[in-house]
Amino acid sequence: MANVKITLNGKEVTVDSSMTILEACKANGIDDIPTLCHDQRLEPYGSCFLCVVKVEGKENLVPSCATPVADGMKIITNNDEIRQARKSALELLLSNHYADCIAPCMIACPSNVDVQGYIAFIAAQKPGEAVRLIKETNPFVATCGRVCTRPCEDECRRNLVDEPVGIDYLKPYASDMDEASGNPYSAKKTAKSTGKNVAIVGAGPAGLTCAYYLAINGHSVEVFEKKPNHGGMLRYGIPQYRLPGEVIDTEISKIAQLGVKIHYNKALGRDFTIAELKKEYDAVFIGIGCQKNRPMGIEGEDTIQGFLSGIDFLEQCETGTCKILPGKVVVVGGGNTAIDCARSSLRMGADGVVILYRRTRKEMPAHDMEIEEAEKEGVKFEFLAAPVKAIADDNGKLKALECIRMELGEPDASGRRRPVKIPGSEFIVECDWAFAAIGQLMDDSIIENEPEDTRPELNRWRTFQVDESTGATNIEGVFAGGDDVTGAATAIEAIAAGKKSAYAIHSYLRGEGIKSIPEEFISKKDIWGKPPKQEFEHFEHIDKQKMPVEPVDERIKDFREVEKGFTDEQAMLESSRCLECGCTSVYTCELKKYATQYDATPEIYLGEVKKDKVDERHPFIRIDMNKCILCARCIRMCSDEVVGANALGFVKRGFDTKMKPALEKPLAETTCESCGMCIATCPTGALEMKSYTPKPGPWQLQYVDTTCGYCSAGCQLKIGKVADLLVEIDIPNSPDAFACFRGKFGAGYINSEHRIIRPSVNGTNVDYDTAFSQITDELSKVDKSKVAIFVSPRFTCEEMTMANNLAQGLGTKLVGSLAQIVDDHNPGLNFSTGNYN
Repeated sequence: MANVKITLNGKEVTVDSSMTILEACKANGIDDIPTLCHDQRLEPYGSCFLCVVKVEGKENLVPSCATPVADGMKIITNNDEIRQARKSALELLLSNHYADCIAPCMIACPSNVDVQGYIAFIAAQKPGEAVRLIKETNPFVATCGRVCTRPCEDECRRNLVDEPVGIDYLKPYASDMDEASGNPYSAKKTAKSTGKNVAIVGAGPAGLTCAYYLAINGHSVEVFEKKPNHGGMLRYGIPQYRLPGEVIDTEISKIAQLGVKIHYNKALGRDFTIAELKKEYDAVFIGIGCQKNRPMGIEGEDTIQGFLSGIDFLEQCETGTCKILPGKVVVVGGGNTAIDCARSSLRMGADGVVILYRRTRKEMPAHDMEIEEAEKEGVKFEFLAAPVKAIADDNGKLKALECIRMELGEPDASGRRRPVKIPGSEFIVECDWAFAAIGQLMDDSIIENEPEDTRPELNRWRTFQVDESTGATNIEGVFAGGDDVTGAATAIEAIAAGKKSAYAIHSYLRGEGIKSIPEEFISKKDIWGKPPKQEFEHFEHIDKQKMPVEPVDERIKDFREVEKGFTDEQAMLESSRCLECGCTSVYTCELKKYATQYDATPEIYLGEVKKDKVDERHPFIRIDMNKCILCARCIRMCSDEVVGANALGFVKRGFDTKMKPALEKPLAETTCESCGMCIATCPTGALEMKSYTPKPGPWQLQYVDTTCGYCSAGCQLKIGKVADLLVEIDIPNSPDAFACFRGKFGAGYINSEHRIIRPSVNGTNVDYDTAFSQITDELSKVDKSKVAIFVSPRFTCEEMTMANNLAQGLGTKLVGSLAQIVDDHNPGLNFSTGNYN
């Protein structure tokens, strides 16, 4: 073909006249033009209108994938008009894309832990991989599994079937199993030393999380901790019956292994200032938490003996300085700290414990499970009640609290209904001790003597004023996160804050400015409202596994851990309950990639959405029409244009148009050849391969190029793996790439529990030396010419030659294929050889 001259973004180039604009752009290094309907194995189609460009002299934008080049053509591939057109095209496609990119549980997690992914690893019996995945976003796996408030479970779609998946029960299972393996996961630095030094104030969850991710990225980190031990409120604010100290120590030791140094008994404002840290370090992170108790503010609280702050009491229990508590205890508050104080009081010898809470149980911030366990242990609750005055005995010691009944009025700033006193409803609660657990404050006195130019700004709640997306304060190079920013919150929120600031500090130290963690487009079914229960009617009801616990009458005698952990069987059963809400194609979806790139907001065109039941009837292929964008790539790939099976097509018209198998039959009942080429070309995950693993993840896979060994055609394939798990077989996107059923779907035996992977003698696994010795011994007793050697039908020519040489060495000519002898009664041989008779 002749060449023509065109101008691309102001540069004149010479291209083949047979090219389209898109091909010409790619040939000249312009590879950022998005397209969803184009596949180089197919003829141009131009249905998605995403690849539009501006051609001088044309009134409208043109699709570059379907427009041939012409001599003298002047083309612009990127400007505001083009970007807006592409954005609108994406938003129109997404306005009928009823799908979740990631599961609601992951979105609900403040640190965005990949819940679905780590549960899938547990289901595949890979607890170490589950821990590795969790630690990508949360270094406190075992800790969070024991104390997290479980916002993920609140959003679990399993709630629409029966009960939420026991997400946090599975997390400590994975961690404990990994630790017991003898080779537990421990993160390695992913970068060389940067030469940058960071000071972290506070060895709590926020500070240590920040230290963890900074150390992984090659920065030198030193932590300054006020207390004599690490952990912050994890250690001093959560009793050991919920979170044993050795669990904290093990997790923090993994952080220290990265080179993080912790200096104990070093307090900000007493032993050093921010100004001094800034002179020695390139950046500073403050994660000191809220460890100052909020008083009840009632008459007699400061003068009568018997009052103690909840967090001080819990710290005394941890350090062993708390005395036995004879008598009755009243705890004021409704959060987890109040519950912890109540249950700890019983373990310290209290005769009885009552929790006073000014709202109802429904409004209690404490987790339901913690409330239930407290009730089992004998803690009593007095709801809609608040103390107004302390009453002392003749010795000035507390003997009772005068309280008043409350009723709920209008909602306050927290969204909960405001408690209102009922006049004349006063009553007496006898007690010997009273603990205030109604909240904590940051001790802002630590920066009173800080020079003005290094004193971070405080907000009206007297916590640090920071940029919400980075944790940056008004002082350059100084960041803060956790309770000292939000006020007393949860461990997972502090962890999320530490991770967020670590990212910002890393970019700051690299001279890139202060950057926040990039946001990606996430498709959510919830933008059309919460999915109805009817959508999940086809799922079988499966009881949630109950956590084994220590008997009540035994556990209240001391601070032993109450939860005993899941058994292997329980973990497998519970992981099977996950509904796999997130899209398996989330890491490869082209629609998601471009929606992120062009900042698409589908809500603009939101209206009626089509909801289709996922079709699981094909043994290897899952069809989810909710994700289909009608690009026709699968239809054309299956047609005479490439494969020739013609098993797919469009049915109906207009808004009701769908991609369906011929005559809307089940795909397996059509002319489908199960080659998987439709999956290979699908840009959105509407067509997906059913995973070789018990659950599909999704995971970020490592792809390894290989050649199919099922026959002599030598088709090129890509093995998608994670750790030592085969997850999928992919077909490369090249003009001559192809596969058949065996190449695409015939490798499931590799993960099978029936696969023989070790030598066996009389049904007992042995090592290779023992096996060879046994073979030699047995062969010495028989006529070698009557010995038969069978090989796998999947052996390469070289391997078969080796087997033949072995036969010749033995003096036998009986060499054959295992395909001749395996059947359904020999599952081990069947799966090990990949034979499907």
